[in-house]
Order: sequence, then structure tokens, then C-alpha cells
Amino acid sequence: MTKARPEAEGQSDEAEGPDGGWGWVLVGALFVSTSLVFGLMRSLGIFFVEFVQYFDESAQAISWISSTGLAAQQFFSPLGAALCNAYETRLVVMTGGCLAGLGLILASQATCLTHLYLTMGLTAGLGWGLVFTPMVATVMAHFTRRRTLALGLAFSSIGLSSFAFNPLFQLLIEKYAWRGALLILGGLSLNIVPCGALIRPQRRSKAAKKIASESKPSHVSLLQRVSSHLELSLLFERPYITYTLAVTLLNVGYFVPYFHLVAHSRQAGFSEYQAAFVMSAAGATDILGRVVSGWFSDLGHFRLIHLLSAWTTLAGVFIMLLPVSSLSGSYSALVSISLLYGFCSGALTSLVFAVVPMIVGVERVMGGLGLLQLIESGAGLLGAPLSGFLKDVTGNYIASFIMAGSFPILGTLTMATLPHYFSCKDPPAPQRESPDDKEKSLHPELEQMNSLPSDTGH
Repeated sequence: MTKARPEAEGQSDEAEGPDGGWGWVLVGALFVSTSLVFGLMRSLGIFFVEFVQYFDESAQAISWISSTGLAAQQFFSPLGAALCNAYETRLVVMTGGCLAGLGLILASQATCLTHLYLTMGLTAGLGWGLVFTPMVATVMAHFTRRRTLALGLAFSSIGLSSFAFNPLFQLLIEKYAWRGALLILGGLSLNIVPCGALIRPQRRSKAAKKIASESKPSHVSLLQRVSSHLELSLLFERPYITYTLAVTLLNVGYFVPYFHLVAHSRQAGFSEYQAAFVMSAAGATDILGRVVSGWFSDLGHFRLIHLLSAWTTLAGVFIMLLPVSSLSGSYSALVSISLLYGFCSGALTSLVFAVVPMIVGVERVMGGLGLLQLIESGAGLLGAPLSGFLKDVTGNYIASFIMAGSFPILGTLTMATLPHYFSCKDPPAPQRESPDDKEKSLHPELEQMNSLPSDTGH
């Protein structure tokens, strides 16, 4: 892949990261925090069977617990991005870590599903939303050439934690029951706080400073500040909306195996530890997929959007094959497909985020990630309950996984409608428009004449 690098003298310093230094420390912090967000979230399927038995509720009702947490994490991501644009990222992430731990600790005392929706879902999800997007954007700001590799290494913790957490959670449930296990997980989640403390104070963007200095105490200026912090202008840009729709479709089916694969394995006749090992196996190849994908993507042989499309399609196919592989009662077949699915699902994850700055520019990546998470939150809320509903109707998870696998493939087809998708080279990343640029845009003829010398230099 050929990465377009703007050569204009007025380019913001924030567009280029140092590719190292303290950035690698932040990669380590992101490694730990993502394991305690998505790694933990992926492993909550271990509690699924326990909740069904304890509360005597349907699979669909129990599925709303994990879906609420996932949707809350994504829904509150713009809030985290806006708070980081207005205040210190470090403080926001540390607050999120406290809320995540508090939600799980309170969930250990739940007496009904509503309590779990509010604590394990809403409160913990709010904390996760304040942690994930700011941490990812901070790491991306510190890297340029090695950005995908840095994200791949950091996100490998999700697969590693999935590999370790599933048998660990099963052991904790057997020793301390589900209440004691959740209490321990709440304390474990508080380790996000020191990860946030490693973030150094960031300089505010020039646009944010300008708005803050020129703003007047009026409703208009308040709306301008809110719009600036949230980067709401992205909602009017076709490439961003198209990409967000594609990721949203992917998100509908992406998490279904992590919520229901353990339950499906138990229903197929495998033991508790065999079912837990299926997810651990997927987590192991997930680690490999993230690292290999990050390394291969940074070689530049293919465009990131094309690699993302390939991994997304393969992930959808393997999701569909998960229940089919266990129809004959073959445990080895189920594990094999799980390994392939884990690799592909891990490979696509870092690419989903690495493509964002190429669509919106590095300066707007914080808001871009936040809005992306917000819009796809509806998909995260829909996926697991829809899968649970199909299970309740059909009596098994075959239709659930076929439905889940079809959505990533549909997301790939949506990506193909992006501008310049079939080009072999990436278009130049957009830059934040300054007030001077807006004035120049009023005179397109002069702007075109001024741009001719720089165009010939590319």
C-alpha cells in the first residue's frame, strides 16, 4: 500500500507521530486496558449459563446483559472523546477505570436481571467507553509508519486475555460462585486506573484553542464548542458515513460467537471445560492474527481497506461454519473452525481503527473514533439478543451463527462503495480546514491556481 504523505508546509505537526519513545509505553498501557475491556467482555459468555440457571430466564433476556455493556461502551465513546478534547485524557481514562470496576463490583450483589443491566451493562459500559477510544486515539497519535503494528500488538491482549480468562472465570465460578467471581473481576478492572495515569498531558488542537479563545457566552458558541469536541461535521462526509455503516454491519455479528459459542458447545454435548477451551483456542489464534496482520499491513503491499475487506469476509464465513462443524459431534472440527475464526477476527480488529485516520485525518481521529463507536452501538445491542431470539425459536444456535456471519459479509460489500476503493493507492488523508482555508474556498479560481504547483510535485 502506498501511503499518501502531504507535503504542504502548513501541515499540522500532529499528523506525524514519533513512531516510538513514550508511545511504546502507551502501547503497553493499551495492552492492559483493552484486555480488561474487550478481553473481559468477550469472556462473559462463561457467566451466560450461570445466569440462565440462577435467574431462570430465556437466552434472549440474559443476552441483553452483555449487549447492554457492549452498546454502552460504544454509545458513550463520543462522550469520552469530547471530554478528552475538552479536558485531560489521563483524567478521563482513570475515571473510566473506576466506573468499570464499580459496575462489576455492584453486579456481584444483583438480585434480578434489571440490576445486572444497570451495573454490569450500563455502569461498566460507561467506564469502558471512557477508556477505550481515548486510549486508542492516544496511541495512534504517537505512531505513523508503525501505527497498524502498534495497534496490533496492543490489541493482541484481547486474544491473550480471552485465552486466559475463559478457564480462569470458570475456575472462579466453581470456587466462589458467580457473585464472588464478579467481585474479583471488579477489583481486576481497577488496574485500568494506573494505565490511564501513564498518559502524558496532551496539547489541545489549534481548532479547539481557537474556538475556546473566540467563543462568547451564547447558545451559538456553546453549540460550536460541542460540535468541535464531538467532530459532528464528520456526519456530513460521505466516506466517513459509508465506512461507519460498514463497520456497524460487521459489529452486528462480530461478538455473537463470544457470547454464545460456549453455550452452543455445551448444547452440542461437550463438557464445561471443553466449551471454555473452544473460546480459549479462538483467543490464541486471535493473538497471532492481530500481530501478523499489523506486521503485514505495515509492509505496504496492499491497501489497508482491501486487507480489512478480506479478513472481514473470511471472519463471516467462519462464523457461519462454527455450528456446522459440530453437527457430527466432532470436537476437533469445532476447535479447528474456532482457530480460523479467531485468527481472522483478530486480524481485522486493528485495521478497523487504522483505517479511520486515513478517512478523517489524524487531527479528527479522536472524534471520528467516538462517533464510530456511537453509531455502531446499536449493532452491538442488536447482535446477541437477535442470536438469542433465534435460538429460542429454533432450539439451537445454527440459525444464530448463520445470521451473525452474514452481517460481516454485508459490511464488506458496503466498504466496496467507498470512494477510490478500487484504486491501488490511498487518496490523501483529509486535513482539518482552517478559517483561512474557508476564506480561500470562497474564491475557487484562486485556490485552484495556488494548488497547481503543489499538485505537480506529487
